[in-house]
Amino acid sequence: MLPYGRQTIDDADIAAVIEVLRSPYLTCGPVVARFEQALAAKVGAAHASACSSGTAALHLIYAALDIGPGDEIITTPITFSATAAAAYYVGAKVRFADVDARTGTIDASSIEALIGPHTRAIVPVHLAGLPCDMDAIHAIAQRHGLAVVEDACHALGAMYRGTPTGGDKRTTATVFSFHPVKHVTTGEGGAVVVNDRALKRRIDRLRQHGIERDATYMDRPPAGPWAYEVAELGWNYRLSDLACALGISQLTKLDEFVARRRELAAAYRRSLRPEIAVPTEHVDRASAYHLFAIGVDWARFGTTRARVAEQLAKDGVGTQVHYIPLTEQPLHRRRCPTEITPPGAARYYDRTLSLPMFPAMTSSDVADVVAKLHRVLGDPQ
Repeated sequence: MLPYGRQTIDDADIAAVIEVLRSPYLTCGPVVARFEQALAAKVGAAHASACSSGTAALHLIYAALDIGPGDEIITTPITFSATAAAAYYVGAKVRFADVDARTGTIDASSIEALIGPHTRAIVPVHLAGLPCDMDAIHAIAQRHGLAVVEDACHALGAMYRGTPTGGDKRTTATVFSFHPVKHVTTGEGGAVVVNDRALKRRIDRLRQHGIERDATYMDRPPAGPWAYEVAELGWNYRLSDLACALGISQLTKLDEFVARRRELAAAYRRSLRPEIAVPTEHVDRASAYHLFAIGVDWARFGTTRARVAEQLAKDGVGTQVHYIPLTEQPLHRRRCPTEITPPGAARYYDRTLSLPMFPAMTSSDVADVVAKLHRVLGDPQ
C-alpha cells in the first residue's frame, strides 16, 4: 500500500536519537533548547517553544493569550478538529468563516462579518501547505485589534511573499506540528513560534505545569536552590530530548523535503487529466505541499468519492479526505449550534481527495497513482 503520507528517516536521524539515549538527559535537557533555537532560526522567528503535539501548541497559545470563557476565535471549518477544540479547552467559542472553494484556505472576505465584541483572535489554517492571504487577514486584525495565530501544522517550509511561514513579524504566534506525516517529524510533537519574549516565557511555564523557577517572578523569596512555585494551572506538554534530537536532524533536511514535494506536485500536475482540478499555484506564495488534494466532480464521472477511494485502496493506493467540515461533526455542532457549513467549505469538501504525497515517493509512484486514478474514474460523462 502506498500511503497518503509517511515519514522519511535516515541513518543520521537514528544516530541523533542514539546519541541522546547515551546522554544523561532523555527529557528536560539541553537538546530541547537546541531544537527550539534551530526551528526559530529556520523560520525567521525570535523564539520557539517545543511541545508534545500541534494540539498542545494550539492550547498553549490560546491560554497564553488569556483567551477564555466568553471570548471567541474565528477560524475555518476545513481543518483538523484541534484548531477549534483547543479553543474549547480554554472555554472560548468558535465562529467559522468560509473558505476559497478552490484551495480550502480561509476566505478573508468572510471574516469581518463574524467579528463581534467578544472576538479575540483570527486563526487562519494553511491547509495542505498553502499559506492563506495573510496581508488581507492582518489588515482585518489590525483594524479590529485582534491577535493572529497561524495554524501552520501543514505549512512548515512554505513561503508567503518571500517570508517563511512562521517568520511574519505581524503575526502573534504560529503553530507547527511534527507528526510523522508532516514535513519533519519528532515522532509526535509540535511548537509555537513567537517574537514576544514575555509570551515565550508564558508558553514555557504553561507547558511545565505552570511552574515558575525564576525568583524574579515568584510571589515569595525562594527558600533555597530547590525552590519553585506553581504559579498557575498548566499542563505537562513537554517534548523530550529524544524527540528534539530527531527534530534537529530532520530540520537539516527540510529544504530538501519541501523541494521534493514540489517536484512531486509538478509531476502530478503534468499527468492528471484536465477534468481533475489540481492545487492552485500562486505567484505570491509557495506551498510546502503537505498534501496534494485534487478536486473532482464525481457525478460527472458517474461515480462517488467513496467508490473511488475504496477501489484505489484495493489497487494499493492510499487516499484521505482533508477534511469533513467541523460544522458537520457532532462535537462542533453541539459547541457551535448556530454555525452552519458555509458554501465554499461545502463545495471544497464535496470535491476533495488527497493523493499520496511524501518525499520518498518516486516518479514511477506518481505515474502509478495517476494511471490507477484515471482507470477508476473512467471517462467523464
